[in-house]
Amino acid sequence: MDEGLLEGEANLKSCLEDWSDLNKEFTQLEATHDRYKKVLEDLWDIQKKCVTGIAHHRYRMKQITEKMTKIKENSKPETDEALKRLRSEMQQRKSQFREMEECLPHKNGLYLSIILGSVSVSLLNKEDKFAYKYNYETFKATVSYISMALSLVLLFVSDYRWLDAVLHFLLVWYYCTLTIRENILMVNGSRIKGWWVTHHFISTVCAALTLIWPDSYTYKYFRGQYSLFCCYLSFLYIVQFFYQKGALYRLRALGQRHEMDITVEGFMSWMWKGISFLLPFLFAGYFFQLYNDYVPFVDLQFFQLYNAYVLYRLSQDPQCKEWQVSFLAIIHLILSVGNITTTLKVVVDKLRTDRRQQLTTKYRFNSHEKKDS
Repeated sequence: MDEGLLEGEANLKSCLEDWSDLNKEFTQLEATHDRYKKVLEDLWDIQKKCVTGIAHHRYRMKQITEKMTKIKENSKPETDEALKRLRSEMQQRKSQFREMEECLPHKNGLYLSIILGSVSVSLLNKEDKFAYKYNYETFKATVSYISMALSLVLLFVSDYRWLDAVLHFLLVWYYCTLTIRENILMVNGSRIKGWWVTHHFISTVCAALTLIWPDSYTYKYFRGQYSLFCCYLSFLYIVQFFYQKGALYRLRALGQRHEMDITVEGFMSWMWKGISFLLPFLFAGYFFQLYNDYVPFVDLQFFQLYNAYVLYRLSQDPQCKEWQVSFLAIIHLILSVGNITTTLKVVVDKLRTDRRQQLTTKYRFNSHEKKDS
């Protein structure tokens, strides 16, 4: 009994000593937290001064630009040279402002303001921005895996409408989430092309209409084709994603891409450097979105036209009673034309850039030859 009491007293003494040490550490923690709050308040004040200062500089530069338009060009060589130098310096200053704003809070756009209100979504350091972008890419890849698996199941199982609804609801949720994430990326400096953001808004509507499409003759006719299409696009994105993880890293290391660029952006610029073989698959997917031959789905070899066309033909069928068919035909047509146009524009711009670089290199080489001779 005495041994038990002694052991209890020893444990109590140890607890009191530990608590005393912990109190000392807590005092230090309080002091650190007070310093943190002070630094945070100072940070907010400095951020506000920086944002206000940049806005003031832009306002003054706008005034200077308005004055410059009143100066007649070709009046004196000195005047023209001074104007040219001033324009160049102002353009450089605008680039400096953009670099400054990367680590300053940004206002939410209209869409984020409607969804999230006035909550700030600005990420103020590169580590957080890169982590969020990586999470965005991983999210897309994960959902693509799930979508591809569900699409494969639907190709072989056609008796359960609720399985179809799971895929369609997944796509509605996916595209809704994607639009929010992409707008947050854009607030934090990601240069996502406007079409891809619009594409995902339209795709949300497309998936929602497919979700509420009644289980009718037209739906059963189109479901297999749509399942294959979803499976194909999911597979294509997964292949593109894994290649682009390395491609974007190389582009950033070479200074050719922005830290917040997404894989589809890097893909469009890097596809000529070792992955141009994916172009036919991209265009196949886009054209598949346009038309599909009006034949039973099992005859895959008769795919001569694509999605929008088969939906249009179905809307003309006497058995078609659903308004969703016509709307989906229009939406698939818009998506396909937008994808093809955007991809072709990037291809043409890339060819022009490469051609310009070749001509510049050739001109410099010829110039060096003449000087040597």
